[in-house]
Amino acid sequence: MTVEPGWIPPGIDRTKANIARVYDWWLGGDHNFQSDIDAARTSVALDQNMRATARANRAFMGRAVRFLAAEGGIRQFLDIGSGIPTQDNVHQVAQATTPGARVAYVDNDDVAVAHSRLILQDTPDATVIQADLRQPKEILADPSVQLLLDFTQPVGLLLVAVLHFLPDDDRVREVLDTLRGALAPGSYLVISHTCRDADPVLAQQHEKIYNNRVDTTFRMRTREQIGALFDGFTLAEPGLVWVPQWRPESPADVPDDPEKYWILGGVGRLGPAVA
Repeated sequence: MTVEPGWIPPGIDRTKANIARVYDWWLGGDHNFQSDIDAARTSVALDQNMRATARANRAFMGRAVRFLAAEGGIRQFLDIGSGIPTQDNVHQVAQATTPGARVAYVDNDDVAVAHSRLILQDTPDATVIQADLRQPKEILADPSVQLLLDFTQPVGLLLVAVLHFLPDDDRVREVLDTLRGALAPGSYLVISHTCRDADPVLAQQHEKIYNNRVDTTFRMRTREQIGALFDGFTLAEPGLVWVPQWRPESPADVPDDPEKYWILGGVGRLGPAVA
């Protein structure tokens, strides 16, 4: 165990890996248990790019948030599946561009929420709640979310590397329909999602590792299936692409084989695209 025991919530099962803590290890964090480290290392043994993939996904989220704050006029964000805070959290990125930007974080992992509360205790423009993506009405109705966010105004909805933990397509559509229905015109949706197209055989092996060792169900989707998640939204340029290709800070940041990072990302606006 590499976390400080004083803030670990009681009743945590340290014998079963949790994806928030596995992801934290990939990013270089230390809020994880041995079971998380073992699962994370198993994935790295299968694919040496796993840690780089996690970092590329995190960098995509940062660029997307800056775009929403600087060019999309977004002043409030709802980050569902926010995970364990590391560096360059959504409120930090958004507030660096737009001071006073408000952020509501949502996660279902006890450790992620406990640590987030410590990080945010002196940040009045951000909050965190413990809730499940599969219950979107409860998220939208939560008093802390309602107090912080004004859903009559545009919101930046972040679903970054989380929808692949909802294996049922019908359930994903229900969740997205509910969330989209709560958003004002001019809101944005940010999605990143693992894509199986580059290597279906290796993708199946990844799914098997997750589903055997981590306390959640994991399912990669095809580019076509991921694109359909933006129904009702107009994709901003450059569309749905491998995450290093989405508005890179420098052409040198895009590798010759970006598909090795497994994750597609896109940003869509509710309503027509801005001219």
